[in-house]
Amino acid sequence: MAPLLRKARRRRGVDLIAPLAHFELVAQGPFDLEVEAGHFGGWPRLGDAVVMAFPVEGWRDSAAVLMRQRGATITGDIYGGPGSDAECAWQQAMATVSLDVDGQGFAEVGRRDPVIGRLQAEYAHLRPVLFHSPYEAACAFVIGHRISIVQTRRIRQRMAEQAGAAIEVEGTGFRAFPDPHALLRIESFPSVAPAKIERLHHVARAALDGRLDRARLRSLPEMDALAQLRTLPDITPRAIQLLYALGERPNRAAVLQRAEAWRPYRMWALVLLNVWLRSQPPDVKGRRELRRK
Repeated sequence: MAPLLRKARRRRGVDLIAPLAHFELVAQGPFDLEVEAGHFGGWPRLGDAVVMAFPVEGWRDSAAVLMRQRGATITGDIYGGPGSDAECAWQQAMATVSLDVDGQGFAEVGRRDPVIGRLQAEYAHLRPVLFHSPYEAACAFVIGHRISIVQTRRIRQRMAEQAGAAIEVEGTGFRAFPDPHALLRIESFPSVAPAKIERLHHVARAALDGRLDRARLRSLPEMDALAQLRTLPDITPRAIQLLYALGERPNRAAVLQRAEAWRPYRMWALVLLNVWLRSQPPDVKGRRELRRK
């Protein structure tokens, strides 16, 4: 998709920095940006748009994507330095909200499995929302080990403010998480143990070596990918037990058997199960789920 170039504009007599490029796409299958942002995104807002600021894979620069939705059309204005790869930034933004996948067949999963169909209707065909890159996902995992989600987000935000690239979008400044080069320059950070700093440096080096490239990771054999997903063993079985009215929590084999009906959107179905379970009161979730908080 070729980008459209835009000229700088003025607001209240002030020249605004022009976006590097403008992209548009029509979502394949149901998609609601407001629903995505409400459940997972946590992105800052500018009017009716969300702003995603992140290091662009290739690690030459960071960019910000101003994303809007009008009907089925999704638009993205890309902001950043002259060397920013606007096309790559747009691809990352689309992947973040799973717009890089044709979702037209997801409705068929709901017809095959009425439980998934009910959740699709309840959550407006919610798609998975991902980290901006595998690199950021790995950093968040390292930072978040043994602390709460809220604490993790605060530390990541402080790192962005202190060491991340500053990007101006329509007169407002935004900060991206530090790219691998910047992360390697951080020798210590408040509330982050030295051991975590060392692990973060390992992540940064892996990113620079290409080992965290999104395309490479997606090309892994299925069993290798599943091995990485098994780090969350409790959520999916408990949701399946409740929604399918099973007498006991299903084991891994039973979960995989149930998930056969969800192909090729198994992760999308798991996201719906996860969102539903987290919306339930503690007495419904069960004691094992409570211990994960």
